[in-house]
Amino acid sequence: MSQLTEIRWHARAGQGAVTAAKLVADTALMDGAFVQAMPEYGPERTGAPLKAYTRVCSDPIEVHNNITNPGIVVVLDDTLLDTVDVTEGIAEDGVVILNTEMPGADARAKLGVPDTVKVAVVDASGIALDTIKRDIPNTPIVGALSKVCGIVPVDKVKERLALTFGKKFSQEMIDADLSSVDRAYEGVVCA
Repeated sequence: MSQLTEIRWHARAGQGAVTAAKLVADTALMDGAFVQAMPEYGPERTGAPLKAYTRVCSDPIEVHNNITNPGIVVVLDDTLLDTVDVTEGIAEDGVVILNTEMPGADARAKLGVPDTVKVAVVDASGIALDTIKRDIPNTPIVGALSKVCGIVPVDKVKERLALTFGKKFSQEMIDADLSSVDRAYEGVVCA
């Protein structure tokens, strides 16, 4: 039987969630998986809440809709917790990966999820500011996702990132992004 993994990304426009969703899909595709990555936009302005989706499966994917019951929820901006129900429909044994400075226990309490849901926290924004000098936490959060869920190996993420970003950015920026992935991979903490 095939294993379908569904990820719902919550972020604000400009934080790179759509790029992160695509990076995970492209990395899984490199390993022979069937994938989908798609955005769901609202008002297209920087700072507006948005969702993106990623599906990864060992078999062809027959569904083509938004993800309403994700196994994994990734939140790139913890201020969304005050206005968006990011855990809506999450699987009973799901995983939430949250970009925050909050300790894990505080994040779990704020999310209000049962003990069967794994909560992981990482200061992806702090890592991004330190490495790439901008608050775009997408690449660090993918490093954390790799560690917590193992969907895509971190070395493959970095390989795909270098390939994709190599077309757009300087080697200095690529190296900073690769460093951010490593730092989040090592720094993510499960609550």
